[in-house]
Amino acid sequence: MANPILVEVYRGDVLESFHRGVICIVDDNDNIIYSVGDVEQICFPRSAMKFFQQIPLLISGAVEHFGFTQKEIAILCGSHNGEAEHVRTVQSILNKIGCTADDLECGPQMPTLREDANYLIKNDLQPLRIQNNCSGKHAGFLSYCVYNNLPTKDYINPQHSLHHAILKIISDFHRYPIEKIKGGVDGCSAPIFAFPVKNQAIAYKNLVHPVQFNEAIQKACRTMIEAITVYPEMIAGHKRYCTDLMKEANGKLIGKTGADGIYSIGLVEKQMGICIKVDDGKMGPQYNIAQSVIEQLEILTPDQNQKLRHYVAHENKNFGGLTTGETKVCATVKVNLTLQNH
Repeated sequence: MANPILVEVYRGDVLESFHRGVICIVDDNDNIIYSVGDVEQICFPRSAMKFFQQIPLLISGAVEHFGFTQKEIAILCGSHNGEAEHVRTVQSILNKIGCTADDLECGPQMPTLREDANYLIKNDLQPLRIQNNCSGKHAGFLSYCVYNNLPTKDYINPQHSLHHAILKIISDFHRYPIEKIKGGVDGCSAPIFAFPVKNQAIAYKNLVHPVQFNEAIQKACRTMIEAITVYPEMIAGHKRYCTDLMKEANGKLIGKTGADGIYSIGLVEKQMGICIKVDDGKMGPQYNIAQSVIEQLEILTPDQNQKLRHYVAHENKNFGGLTTGETKVCATVKVNLTLQNH
């Protein structure tokens, strides 16, 4: 059976296209308290996994040893735009660990913002590895290797000790046996692992409520959340939902996108986890859904929600600037009242 329609795209008053998907919300005991679609559907978290991929580094002592700042910790977890400040921050990490941008094994990528990409084109410059949206994560990988005297060459190899350490952490956070985890290669060439949507929600609950883990891991989770709260621009950048949401949330939640239609959220005070997966993988509809769910859960104030309202529903315009229709969350996406009072 197909997953339900979650987002509708209208041209005029005609439903021109739509996006099906899954929403799963779990409580502090890993119970599903709201869901639509197949929560057992297995998919890759993609960049929504970055927090867990950095935990081995954060518990190793490397952060203190190299003197990483909160801004640097934040970009370890980010999918940044490749803006100038993002590049400077990643370069600062590399300088501290004695590596260069050439040591990064993510591919070169055009900056996300048009003005930054146009600058390269106008000046006949090629995109760089350090501009890759995952270069912060890769700088974290290199930091782990340097601190632990592990090979930095071919650190993206799934058999590298780094990824064995990551695999153990993500298995524990997702409450999913290692032997059942299927792997793949992410867009940045690093190993990535697949989980049911339900378990991805559980992982984000554990990120904001890591009471079952040792103190070192609990501290690592707090450190990442605090860093993103102080430097929300490092998680994504200008004109990006993750950054806009973190600015308004002010520590009430942690939210992270993942390629191919993933959005995961940990609610700090309510100790809940949320995972959204848009089946067709289009980037954008998951933000509509995420913000709709956040509004219905009354996590933010009305004023904060108003600043993010355009992510729930927005006009579609053509190249001439004319409004052609609207993209909005399906009216059937209703988070029940018992959840709001949980």
